[in-house]
Amino acid sequence: MSVSDLMAGLMVIFLFIAIAYIRPVAEKNAEITAINEEITEIVEEVSEKNEQITQIAQTFIQNETLIYDALWEEFSGDLDAWDAELDRESLTVRFRSPKVLFARSEARLTRQFESIIEDFFPRYLRVLHPFKSSIEEIRIEGHTSSEWTSKSNDIDAYIGNMGLSQERTREVLLKCLSLQETQSQMEWVRPLLTANGLSSSRLVFDDKGVEDPVRSRRVEFRVRSIARTEIIRILEQVE
Repeated sequence: MSVSDLMAGLMVIFLFIAIAYIRPVAEKNAEITAINEEITEIVEEVSEKNEQITQIAQTFIQNETLIYDALWEEFSGDLDAWDAELDRESLTVRFRSPKVLFARSEARLTRQFESIIEDFFPRYLRVLHPFKSSIEEIRIEGHTSSEWTSKSNDIDAYIGNMGLSQERTREVLLKCLSLQETQSQMEWVRPLLTANGLSSSRLVFDDKGVEDPVRSRRVEFRVRSIARTEIIRILEQVE
């Protein structure tokens, strides 16, 4: 065999070796390229969702500010007379005087609180009406202290107060729904309006961290925005 034939044979062998080596490398490169493209798509999708969440959050903040300003403009002159307050962060109108709200240990509304609701609730709905498309829920919340009877344990007291708070919120809801001035608003309000008895789950404490039983007994009207639900929906789409 001549040297040229030997060299030619070696070149063919090296060529097959090179092909055998290059093929898996090319396949790996193709896999890496596909993975990179998939990662790029995911990053772009997450970025798009982040932009949507940011826009929702900004709209949410702006909308809540507008609701708060509208509520403050409407009720700031009445809050002291009602022993009530307007919480900016939670958009809550809080009625704080248990003597004004209900007879002790009863669900029956006092005549004074009925009068307040007759004044407050129709105006409340008129304020919220322009924002109805951004509202998920209008919650009437009933809160109690942790007290029940001197012989009750913590669980019995909590359960007893749960029943009382639920009865009270139903009475408030019934009063609100029965007002003649609110009937024209019922079509959009009724699906959003709920009564929630929360027992002593959200107590009020003084500066020393001691429960304030008087301030713990209260009724609140709270507005919940749809923004949180929309953000959760977008995050679920990313998953």
